Amino acid sequence: MDIVQVHDKSFELFIPASRIQKEVTRIAVQMNRDLAEKDPIFLGILNGSFMFASDLYKQLDFPCQISFLKLASYSGTKSTGSVKQLIGINRDLKDRVVVVLEDIVDTGITLETILRQLRGYEPAEIRIATFLHKPEARVKELKLDYVGMEIPDVFVLGYGLDYDGYGRNYKEIYQLLE
Repeated sequence: MDIVQVHDKSFELFIPASRIQKEVTRIAVQMNRDLAEKDPIFLGILNGSFMFASDLYKQLDFPCQISFLKLASYSGTKSTGSVKQLIGINRDLKDRVVVVLEDIVDTGITLETILRQLRGYEPAEIRIATFLHKPEARVKELKLDYVGMEIPDVFVLGYGLDYDGYGRNYKEIYQLLE
């Protein structure tokens, strides 16, 4: 499909499935080299990272664990309206190498919140792997250890990314037609 319709928006093919798999494999090769002796735990950030996490994890050839986290918002606890809290950490992270798996890093604000909370679990090291990175959109300074692709600051969906909850199921990545 070259164009998909989600609600009132049209999206055109941006990154084909073959390119996605090539980049995931490249990251896996790098991780197999870097992390083989470190007994890491991978933390996929839901909902968006589930496809990237699954495809990547199947290509890792060393002992490791995986879990998934969700950033939940609770309103009414502060005057700003909401507090973000990680839910789903069910493993001891103390003195472990933690690899955060993200679908996309744009501003970095959400990821900064996640990292701040993860540090409270006293891991030995935190690394970040993201499939997509939008450098033009970044407002927070973060070290990204593994990046699949850098893209311009455009709205994308597919391969775990959504528009209003839809489109995550596409094996390709599509960009919004303006």
